[in-house]
Amino acid sequence: MSIRYSVMSLAAAIGLYMTLVVVNNLTDYGSNFAFVSHVLSMDDTFSANKGMWRAISQPLVHHIAYVLIILTESIIAILCLLGSWNLWKNRFASPKEFRRARKLAVYGLLLGFLLWFTGFVSIGGEWFLMWQSSHWNGTEVAMRNALMFLLVMFYLNSVNVPVVTRSIPSS
Repeated sequence: MSIRYSVMSLAAAIGLYMTLVVVNNLTDYGSNFAFVSHVLSMDDTFSANKGMWRAISQPLVHHIAYVLIILTESIIAILCLLGSWNLWKNRFASPKEFRRARKLAVYGLLLGFLLWFTGFVSIGGEWFLMWQSSHWNGTEVAMRNALMFLLVMFYLNSVNVPVVTRSIPSS
């Protein structure tokens, strides 16, 4: 039973984390918007680098990108929390049914990995050369988050789910 609780707890923990990320991004829109804006503008990369043609300096595009990030983070939170709830509801189910109940959490974790690795590490870090920035370099945090999503997704998909029987108290 402890394995089942660990699976649902990890999915819930990621859902909570992403919920807090979304709340912070909405209640303090300007802080992380500045981050997105500076990364897309490439205004803090090495001087005279040959990749400046990639820079996007239109504020409307910055807002659209940031809103898409927040929407994606919201979907991740919802999928992980619903996935955890499905796991909770199926905690006494057969191993096959319990594995099937992981689906939404796995989708949320996959989307989280894609956001943090593809969106922030690959596109932000390499395409927009975020790694060159002395102030707006978020590649380390993005990689840490990508690995967190990947490890939890691996755990959810690899643990052997034992059969659980519901014990009925004797009278």
